[in-house]
Amino acid sequence: MNAVTEQVIMSEADPVTGYHAFTLGSFHFRRDEYFAHISWTTRDGRPLSHSMDVGAFLKALMRDVAWGFFYGGVNFDEVIGTVNHYNSVDLHAGAFNETLKEAGVDLLENFPTDQIRVTFEHMLDDWTNEGFDPFSAPQETGSPYGRKNGHNRPAITRARELATRCVGLKGDLPLRSDERGAPINRAFADVPQDEPELHPEPGFEDEVHAFNLFAFLSRSQVTWNPSFTSVVKHSYMCPTTEEHMLPILHSNDRVEWFFQMSDEIHWDCADKSTGKPLARVIMKAGDMAAMPAYCRHQGFSPKRSMLLVWENGSPKLVYEIQNGDAPEVPVSF
Repeated sequence: MNAVTEQVIMSEADPVTGYHAFTLGSFHFRRDEYFAHISWTTRDGRPLSHSMDVGAFLKALMRDVAWGFFYGGVNFDEVIGTVNHYNSVDLHAGAFNETLKEAGVDLLENFPTDQIRVTFEHMLDDWTNEGFDPFSAPQETGSPYGRKNGHNRPAITRARELATRCVGLKGDLPLRSDERGAPINRAFADVPQDEPELHPEPGFEDEVHAFNLFAFLSRSQVTWNPSFTSVVKHSYMCPTTEEHMLPILHSNDRVEWFFQMSDEIHWDCADKSTGKPLARVIMKAGDMAAMPAYCRHQGFSPKRSMLLVWENGSPKLVYEIQNGDAPEVPVSF
């Protein structure tokens, strides 16, 4: 056990449900057969608690862990969430909820990234039962409910698929295939699997490259989990397949571009600091939209769809926006 793991504070397993409870700073987490319960003490000493459906909680927790706390804020719902500062992470309750903040019952605490990461990893492992995959669409997984029953470590420890230059290049992320354990998803049975035909000049065989992105996405085994398919400096193409609903409300700390490649997604957009609604965006195949750095958004996909997300991954960008050196919006007219 290393020093970071030793920082995980958890109870003995509950004698009835079999789950452990976890403490991180002033926050306490426990689950029962149906719900996750988060409690904290307010600044004036009052105890407060919040409950979530445990399936929704685990799906949000899965993204926070897998994404390394992502860009900006990962809100589990309108109350609980995290904010990434890239070497530390804020854990908050109500800090971006106007009503709770005005009532003075919000709490925000900052933790070293490794400390909150390992606590969340232990919680995710302990609370995820055999047969339930927090990354899968509801029709493709079992139930998160009930008492402790085994584990599903293979699902919750999947490595994100991140190309360093481009998918399929020699020495880079390989294409998905049946042999790699990536069969065609049930929703994309009609997607052609042909790969492009290339005729590079001699000597340029490793420099000219193309692949069938639709075929690659048709074999995605997860939902709402962007992969890197091409990388140019800090320009990341991050396509993903979406079904049901994004289990978090993502608060941007930079502009994020969306290109809807198939079917449709409905987005609820709100002010990231207060939660006040800003817009309802319905994207159909061929549509593009940009989420500004001052908003948070949650998507709803009526059927499995393909979405291309473009991210500017510059580590300086968030600070340039905070200092007013870069805009919060993609374009000014």
